[in-house]
Amino acid sequence: SDLQKQGERGELLQPLIFILLVVCSILLYFKVSLMDPGFVKSEEEAEAGKSEGQSMVIPEVPSNIKMRRCGYCMVKQPMRARHCRLCQRCVRRYDHHCPWIENCVGEKNHPFFIVYLSVQLVVLLWGGHVAWSGLYSEQSWDWLQHNILLLTSFFLIVIFTVVVLLLLISQLYLISCNTTTWEFMSHHRISYLRHSELENPFDQGVVLNLWRFFC
Repeated sequence: SDLQKQGERGELLQPLIFILLVVCSILLYFKVSLMDPGFVKSEEEAEAGKSEGQSMVIPEVPSNIKMRRCGYCMVKQPMRARHCRLCQRCVRRYDHHCPWIENCVGEKNHPFFIVYLSVQLVVLLWGGHVAWSGLYSEQSWDWLQHNILLLTSFFLIVIFTVVVLLLLISQLYLISCNTTTWEFMSHHRISYLRHSELENPFDQGVVLNLWRFFC
């Protein structure tokens, strides 16, 4: 009867939404970590995909751009792709290898990675609010003993919140510029950027960059 009364008063709605967000965050984590980030296919795999009538994710490369072979896995490496030594594969539109998901962030899973970070940030902020609301100001040793776990949880949530927030902000900034973490950090070592007349030849404006990335 108490549960029914709480439901009638709407007190169960917020915990239910929080649980759904946590479940969604977990599902997104496995989605991003287990899916193909955009591995470059070998010529044999590409030909097999064409013969079976499969839709090709890899777009046609303009004729003025020469594709080079990767020195590690020997596949034809399109522009903006990079070989990941941890995954031992070349990844299209390589951003970075994330140790938290133990997978590369590339062309296919990058949008899901941004959604995962956003949902995770909401969960952390909500969890931090719940932990803070459980604390009350009383300066005594007994209070510290009874609330040590809550205090520890709160400080851990704050640390993770700052990390996720900074990562999300930096990712959204790079996406709005149509560049990747690898291109941003290694601009001077990448041939197609170093020899380009433009500082960022892929930038088409903030709105169009965001539209092409998410839509």
